[in-house]
Amino acid sequence: MPAAARYSAGMTRILIADDHPLFRLALAQAVRNVVDDATVDEAGGFESARRALQQHRDTDLVLLDLHMPGSHGLMGLVALRSEFPAVAVVMISANDDPQVMRRALVYGAAGFIPKRTGLDDLAGNLRAILACESPQPMSGPTADDRADDRELAARLASLSPQQLRVLGLVAEGLLNKQIADRLDIQERTVKAHMSAVFERLGVRTRTQASLLLRSLEIADPSRHVADDP
Repeated sequence: MPAAARYSAGMTRILIADDHPLFRLALAQAVRNVVDDATVDEAGGFESARRALQQHRDTDLVLLDLHMPGSHGLMGLVALRSEFPAVAVVMISANDDPQVMRRALVYGAAGFIPKRTGLDDLAGNLRAILACESPQPMSGPTADDRADDRELAARLASLSPQQLRVLGLVAEGLLNKQIADRLDIQERTVKAHMSAVFERLGVRTRTQASLLLRSLEIADPSRHVADDP
């Protein structure tokens, strides 16, 4: 029986989170070619992706653009894995650096699909991921991967979803009152979250916390090309 035939109507829901409408359209078509009658949702920003997952708790898979606005690189992956642990998250990116791909796995990605991937390989990767197998030619983290990445991934995994949201807003430069307004919580609650975050991350200041998160930012090669004269 073909792999796609195992996924019948109403059983597979996939969210495509990417800020490029044409790429979302192409990816949605590829998904439907692999999974008959799949329910495909789309989001053009990180917060809209979060809202879609909150609304549809039966989502099986998220195809998440590494460079989507609001995701802050691998931080978006960490946040979604924390808030929606039952949902598999696969990174999609124009950046196909093997080290970047392995880092994504360290931080919880179920797979990594470069945007240059051909349709046949893309279909094969999707089938493998939906069958809980390793997509090809993806390889897992190795002993040579940076120890600081593994340590930071473990520390971030110990934070609650709300603490991660507070941390992300700290990295954006928001003050406590602004964070409280954004999350609709009390300012004293923000301070309590920050104390817990600082302790678990082993930092003492907002600047140190922001620097840690900055290490999760990944350069987007497609935008560097677009900016060249």
